[in-house]
Amino acid sequence: MARTVASLPPGSRITDYVSLGVVAKFFPRAKVDAVLKQTERTSVRERDLPAHVVVYYVIALALYMRSSYREVLRCLLEGVQWLLDPSVSIKVAGKSGISQARSRLGAEPVKALYDAVVAPIAQAQTKGAWFRQWRLVSLDGSTMDVADTVENDNAFGRPGASRGNSAYPKLRFVALLENGTHVLCAAQMDQYSTDELTLAESVVPALRKGMLCLADRFFPSYNLWQKAAKTGADLLWRTRKNARLEVDERLPDGSYLSRIYPTTSDRRNGRKGIVVRAIDYHLDQVPDAEPIYRLITTILDHTLAPALELAALYHERWEIETSLDELKTHLRGAQIVLRSKTPELVRQEFYGLLMAHFAVRALMHEAALRIDEDPDRLSFLHAVRVVQRRLPRSAAIPPSAEENLA
Repeated sequence: MARTVASLPPGSRITDYVSLGVVAKFFPRAKVDAVLKQTERTSVRERDLPAHVVVYYVIALALYMRSSYREVLRCLLEGVQWLLDPSVSIKVAGKSGISQARSRLGAEPVKALYDAVVAPIAQAQTKGAWFRQWRLVSLDGSTMDVADTVENDNAFGRPGASRGNSAYPKLRFVALLENGTHVLCAAQMDQYSTDELTLAESVVPALRKGMLCLADRFFPSYNLWQKAAKTGADLLWRTRKNARLEVDERLPDGSYLSRIYPTTSDRRNGRKGIVVRAIDYHLDQVPDAEPIYRLITTILDHTLAPALELAALYHERWEIETSLDELKTHLRGAQIVLRSKTPELVRQEFYGLLMAHFAVRALMHEAALRIDEDPDRLSFLHAVRVVQRRLPRSAAIPPSAEENLA
């Protein structure tokens, strides 16, 4: 899984390959400075790589996973003089200097910037983002390979394999997806052995009233359901077909009201039950379809969301699988591991990758609004290439960019 491209083509400049105007538009300098101040990472003296430049560098690294640290920095510094005092000469640090600068920054401000900026962005006119009055979001998790070092192995662990262990340590993460825009927000990561339910408990507080959250059958648990429902969001989660759901009341659309309980004892004694609406259905003439699919939802009034519509809607949960593929294959690169050698920098790189994905997706959303199109109809890979190729400097990074983008 080595990087096969050590440098960008001869004569490349940042304006040829990445528009920092795109990144800075969605992560403006004012936000970066505020986060650095909040996390006490503001540069206290002039350095070869000031802290705010390193933040943009971490995001740029995610756009060029196959290029070397120094090559990305060389091109970055040619294109971000507007971030600095133009009279100051900035030299390209070596690999050791870059690593030291990233270590000084750490992961905390990068995650703080992600948490402060990355959020659902769909507007009322965004196609594919809504079901009736609800904003559609999905909950899911995945894993990523990280560099094979002793430190990463100790921090993140690795799964077993048929012959010993896997080739690389892995991290695990869970995130919310805004279905219509493919924005991955509220992500939480940890070591590989941490289960997705545990990570999801840190993610669901990002749900809000007016959202309808979809999730697969591995997420429904009494505690997580209760925590997610308390946010005011509505839930539509698949549950296991053998889940015990007694029919309390059959509704006209074929769904029924039932209750879920924290324990068998509570069920037996009728304690702590949470009322849910259950929908059982099957798929006709679909190869390899399961005999029955079972959904539970917090939308108890069948007239607000009929069972047939909810059953048809559930397949939208697969949008998060598409977004994870964008993140792990098209942006990071197939068979590419996160390059950082220490756990702190792995965490930093992970959130930098998510912010790079957000910048591309936010740009696509703006384009879709201009042409009145569903963002799903636009090519993510093409959008990445648009961000990477030449854009006129005057349009990408105007002299007053900081004021305009703050």
